[in-house]
Amino acid sequence: MSDLALIGMASALASGLCIAIGSIGSAIGEGRALAQALASLAQQPDEGNTITRILFVGMAMVESTAIYCFVVSMILLFANPFWNYLLSQVK
Repeated sequence: MSDLALIGMASALASGLCIAIGSIGSAIGEGRALAQALASLAQQPDEGNTITRILFVGMAMVESTAIYCFVVSMILLFANPFWNYLLSQVK
């Protein structure tokens, strides 16, 4: 197996693991945050606006982790620096 094929396989595997773990972690975090917000709303309905605003800010922060994992995955697949290094060594 050539080095180029090995780097391609490793990049695809790392990309898949990155997006899988990142999305699972974000989904669990968002679910727990939403469940806690709904429990808080059930206990204190008068504070609904404050709880909702804080929930949306928290959800955006949790979702940013999945977006970062997606960006890293796309870099590994399409702009991998190891490809360029290996190709420069071959020429």
